Amino acid sequence: MKNKIQAKFKELFGEGGQLFMSSGRINLIGEHTDYNGGYVFPGAINYGIMAQIKLNGTDKVKVFSIDFNEYVEFGLKEEDKPKQSWACYVFGVCRETLKRGGKVAGFDAVFAGDVPLGAGLSSSAALESVFAYALNELNGNGIEKFELAKIGQSTEHNYCGVKCGIMDQFASVFGKEGALMRLNCKTGEYKYFPFHPKGYKLVLIDSCVKHELASSAYNKRRESCERAAKAIRENHPDVDFLSDAKRVWLDEVRDKITEEDFIRAEYVIGEVQRVLDVCDALERDDYETVGEMMYQTHFGLSRLYEVSCEELDFLNKLARKHDVTGSRVMGGGFGGCTINLVKEELYDSFIKAAKEQFAAKFGHEPKVYDVVISDGARKLQ
Repeated sequence: MKNKIQAKFKELFGEGGQLFMSSGRINLIGEHTDYNGGYVFPGAINYGIMAQIKLNGTDKVKVFSIDFNEYVEFGLKEEDKPKQSWACYVFGVCRETLKRGGKVAGFDAVFAGDVPLGAGLSSSAALESVFAYALNELNGNGIEKFELAKIGQSTEHNYCGVKCGIMDQFASVFGKEGALMRLNCKTGEYKYFPFHPKGYKLVLIDSCVKHELASSAYNKRRESCERAAKAIRENHPDVDFLSDAKRVWLDEVRDKITEEDFIRAEYVIGEVQRVLDVCDALERDDYETVGEMMYQTHFGLSRLYEVSCEELDFLNKLARKHDVTGSRVMGGGFGGCTINLVKEELYDSFIKAAKEQFAAKFGHEPKVYDVVISDGARKLQ
């Protein structure tokens, strides 16, 4: 990837430029809790997006995507928004940096990535984060890392049509090799937890069902949660987000909200507690409890939040059948991957069964990605 980027950069823009990298992410547990002000538990992974960037002395951005084999040029004013969806992420980062008082000079860039698209590993956050980090460095803006994550989040909101929470961008910016991060999405407080599960592998199985988070389904679930929180707030004014609510408080408003809004909220309140339970379990090296919480999360995402699909449910049931310690749909849902915590001695037989049985039912093999917890946004030497 590095050699391809450097060769293309030299072809298009000549010598110079600096290399930057940012990672995709997994989330061990804590799904759809971020925009509800709850806890999430992500880590950056060994798949990411790399960019070579050089200031060009103009007010124009010239950027080439190797993965899309496409060149785009645009200005830095609001009306200069490009038509290409991938370029809107780069443009949005520029605009959100400017809105915060940062400087953005024109630049040349070539980028590529190995984050599997549509697999729920947040390739978009990796793209936002690599440019947010790089522009901060190259322009000497001194913007703090948490604000860089917010630049990526605001890019999604204002330029890409996805009302996402902060988790994906946070993980891409703050990722640390060998550590997961518990983030309180309401307060911004975070804590690193060492993650070295001896005797286990962390593996993603990609259903190859592509999701599109800009679809109305994602935003509808957020709206459900906001309505439930508003109803609870009438009785408990301190409830800023759904994550602040106790389960019994949800029962109090059951006759004031729709059944759909109730079960969406029921999932979220339960998931916030599961994140804390997993953190406690990891401190005891209790991976069996971690795994059981993952299975409980899948049940909630499938039956209550309804963001799973037939393929993901099939993979989850297969994991349980093959004594996989933990398994669940990961990411926004509507396709993508399951994340699986597998004992090393069971790994080969599980993967073999997953490939064969999935292909027999759905006509194609799933993709398999072994993941390692890695560093987030950084400048490469």
